[in-house]
Amino acid sequence: MNFYGFYTILLLFCSNIFMTLAWYGHLKLQQTGVSTHWPLIGVIVFSWCIAFFEYCCQVPANRIGFEGNGGPFSLVQLKVIQECVSLVVFAVVANLLFQGQSLHWNHFLAFACLVAAVYLVFMK
Repeated sequence: MNFYGFYTILLLFCSNIFMTLAWYGHLKLQQTGVSTHWPLIGVIVFSWCIAFFEYCCQVPANRIGFEGNGGPFSLVQLKVIQECVSLVVFAVVANLLFQGQSLHWNHFLAFACLVAAVYLVFMK
């Protein structure tokens, strides 16, 4: 994998950290009492402010990584990589922010299936 591939995956990790915080961070804020009395529109605006940074990483990752722009990955490969990165980031963030949400054997099996999907997508 060349520099563009590494940079693409790094940007996908950054993007997914922001995405996970945008999608689930407000739930943690609600648990701690910070956003308990926020109106729904306030929670949406808060999440979209975080999502802005997700897009600032996601869009360049796809442009740099896409083979049509000189990158190493096909469109399908980019999507499968993104889904795997998303699952890894979600598992870490969920376990850090929501300690009661533990992973079980079926979660690991599902992750193994995604890894198998990556393998199959990269087969020639």
